[in-house]
Amino acid sequence: MTRIAERTVLFADLRGSTALYETLGNAEATSVVTHTVATLARSVPAAGGLVIKTLGDGLMAVFDAPSSGLNAALLMHDGLEHLVSRGRERGASAGLRGLRLQVALARGEIVEMGGDCFGDAVNVAARLLDHASDNETLITAEVLAGLAPDQKKRFRSLDWMHLRGRAEPVQVHVSGGRRGLDMPVTQFGPVPSTTEPEAVRLSWGAAEEIFDGGSMPIVLGRSPQAQFRVDDSRVSRSHARIDWHGGAFQVTDLSYNGTYVRFASSDDVVSLRRGRCMLHGSGTIGLGGSPTDPGAPVVRFEVLSFYDTVPQPG
Repeated sequence: MTRIAERTVLFADLRGSTALYETLGNAEATSVVTHTVATLARSVPAAGGLVIKTLGDGLMAVFDAPSSGLNAALLMHDGLEHLVSRGRERGASAGLRGLRLQVALARGEIVEMGGDCFGDAVNVAARLLDHASDNETLITAEVLAGLAPDQKKRFRSLDWMHLRGRAEPVQVHVSGGRRGLDMPVTQFGPVPSTTEPEAVRLSWGAAEEIFDGGSMPIVLGRSPQAQFRVDDSRVSRSHARIDWHGGAFQVTDLSYNGTYVRFASSDDVVSLRRGRCMLHGSGTIGLGGSPTDPGAPVVRFEVLSFYDTVPQPG
């Protein structure tokens, strides 16, 4: 039976499972991943939704109401946190302790047929996962519009995003994980700043562009749809994201190979593995390799103030 209906579509993806196969072996890792995904799946009917299918280390589900989809996402994050905490207490491997979850939700008209679902909302939710960081939930504006006021407070706008395979951009909002928190400092301590940053200059090879806070977020990656394209085989299609939050530019790793930041004021390199840090001053961003690696694709950055962007008298 084929039915067309308005639905909220959820995709969840478990990250870090590859490390489990390396540390635990195929049999044990498969058991852990299967058990973890089953735990996540139980959150769907508990929130009033339906699991459409599991996808190895993830799942797809649909809900009648946006609030139900968000409740399921929150239950999933809580469930994984409980599993990881329990594993930490029992001395589980670093691979298990490193499991993270990304969730994306979109809403729209879908076609339900043969136990599966099809439509633009399905495609959008699936593609949004490419732009999610650890323990993060991304939703579209259509999902946000259907949430209660207290639920809406969990989210902040990432403005418009271009998704792979889709011509029109999508308005996206983010909540949760490390990036749900303000980060006024880096791991090297507070950033001395007397001037509100206005823009960030990025350059790679001959390419150079300046992005202000109003143009955020921007994706750095190999995809032709990335706002700042770095065409190198070591770079993921959507490798890293820079957005504006809490009065600062923040870079978030979205890749499997990692993003590395080196500030001009320090010799240390900040390793971002599905994490983020605040950008200040100037420096370099290594995509898939450290800026100290001569072969790594490296993007130079400079955070600009309004004074920097206006020609000054001689």
